Amino acid sequence: MVQSDLILIVDPESDFLEWAQGQLENDRTRVLAALDAETAYQICLKENPDLVITEININPFNGLELLKRLRQRDPNAFVVLSSAFSTTQSVIESMKLGAYDFLRKESLPFSFKIVVDSALKARRELRAATEFKPQLTVEQHRDSIIGKSDAMQQVFKLIGRVAGTDAPVMITGESGAGKELIARAIHRYSQRSNADFIAINCAAIPENLLESELFGHEKGAFTGAHTQRVGRFEQSNGGTLFLDEIGDLPLAVQGKLLRVLQDGEFSRVGGNAAIKSDVRIIAATNKNLETEVSARAFREDLFYRLNVVRIHLPPLRQRIEDIRLLAEYFLQKISVRKHLPRLRLSEEAVRVLESYPWPGNVRELENTLQRACVLATGEVLLPKDIPLGIANSAKSEQTPNWQVLEDVDMARRDPTTSPTKLQTSSPESRATPTSDGLTPEAAVRYLLEKAIEDQTLELLPWVEQRFTALAMERTKGNQIRAAKLLGISRATLRKRLERFGITKESLRHT
Repeated sequence: MVQSDLILIVDPESDFLEWAQGQLENDRTRVLAALDAETAYQICLKENPDLVITEININPFNGLELLKRLRQRDPNAFVVLSSAFSTTQSVIESMKLGAYDFLRKESLPFSFKIVVDSALKARRELRAATEFKPQLTVEQHRDSIIGKSDAMQQVFKLIGRVAGTDAPVMITGESGAGKELIARAIHRYSQRSNADFIAINCAAIPENLLESELFGHEKGAFTGAHTQRVGRFEQSNGGTLFLDEIGDLPLAVQGKLLRVLQDGEFSRVGGNAAIKSDVRIIAATNKNLETEVSARAFREDLFYRLNVVRIHLPPLRQRIEDIRLLAEYFLQKISVRKHLPRLRLSEEAVRVLESYPWPGNVRELENTLQRACVLATGEVLLPKDIPLGIANSAKSEQTPNWQVLEDVDMARRDPTTSPTKLQTSSPESRATPTSDGLTPEAAVRYLLEKAIEDQTLELLPWVEQRFTALAMERTKGNQIRAAKLLGISRATLRKRLERFGITKESLRHT
């Protein structure tokens, strides 16, 4: 049996309450109403509604205070605020207190049902959410590699085999996949684990400073060299030196690095003394070094010196089984570091994470969960809380805000409405996607959904009629420009104008 939804609407105007109840009440949704905040709060204590929709300007305390009390009682309470006279401060304050959304009264005829449906869907996801049973803890796995996929198991086996040797290791993989963690694990399980592990990003240091960074310099070796400097090779003597982004190492420095690998000695910049250093080299790159060698951008002899053992770290999209485990770990890590309550993921949120391609790999996953923790309004992360990259357009389709869709909703309620009599805003606001990222495809999908909901709406005839009128309004009655905008001939446009009874006098101009 499907569980019904309970909505409480709070507003001092009984006419609005009656309208809202008529919009929302159906076989699956029960709607309660309250004229004041105190009554609303008592209803919440007794009925525990799934969603509360409240006007800000209510008595004896305002909607923001009601929101605050409800969220203190239940951190996962879903509350939508509305106001005919909203201020920037009230909008910001409501979102800070954890409101699900804030609506302006003037936009309610269009956005009311959309936001309510979205909130109820999120509420149902929350009810179905199951808490992770932690398989690991931050304390047990600090700075370690996490993964249970077959691909990662092969990586772990290679680490175990190579860690006990001093052989140079080349780690390959995309940016953000976790190559430095592999290097640290090799060091941790090696005989050098009591000595230093030093990492240097070869791409992050200017070429003229990189040689000094690696090998050090003598006092007076160049302008600004006021004192002697010990380089990374000396600092990591007896330990491990990790050279990240080795593919970006300048050719001039490659030669000196090759000498260190061959002879185990080097000299500081501006110095002549040979310095010996017992260092294990682990290199990493996201480039194809074989291609770089062929292009003479990387020394072939150095490549073979570094590429004694190669470990390839697969991208996150190829080890989907690890995403949930990594997400669990990162949520624990973030809560400890930021002193936040420990959040958990709904099953729907997990599916969203697992279906995303993660072009930025593990680093992107961690950053995404950090943003999600900041933006979350409850103890459970829902799909709406997951701020994925531009490849995921689903979020922008949930709350469309294009004026033509408002016209569709009005037509759905009254299909006989003439397109020239519908209330419209400026043509520009209808013809251009808004800043929330709504695409034409999203608009089309929404139109189809409305036609499915109400089969009395003859969608294609209405769209043809409505867009003909909109095109004429946008071009201020210029038939040549309107026909071009619609992608039809002027003769076809004239037939449509005649069929629909659209004249210059009937158009709204701005």
